[in-house]
Amino acid sequence: METFKISELAKEFDITTRSIRFYEDMGLLAPTRNGTTRIYQRRDKIRLKLILRGKRLGFSLAEIRELFDLYDTDQSDNQLNQMLIIIDEKQAVLQQQLNDINVVMNELTAARQRCLQAMNK
Repeated sequence: METFKISELAKEFDITTRSIRFYEDMGLLAPTRNGTTRIYQRRDKIRLKLILRGKRLGFSLAEIRELFDLYDTDQSDNQLNQMLIIIDEKQAVLQQQLNDINVVMNELTAARQRCLQAMNK
């Protein structure tokens, strides 16, 4: 079974070992120990990747933990429905942010064009 040291994961994901330990303290990662050395499994590596992706997408650590908790349980219909609600809410927020970004980008493009036209007069 493939295992990883904290320094290997930190280097691969370009984050600090302190960040990884923080995620462990928050209950998002659960490495085994060999003395004082943390031994991370493939599952921990995948979860770390999902944590970082979730953060980039605007998920809070609490939301990420909730999704992990829902995934780690027996996944009854109720739990899956809750996961769908969380996903739908986040998609709606991100879609609104994307719409807002597109509006601002269009406004900036128009302002740039006006500046260029004014310079050419």
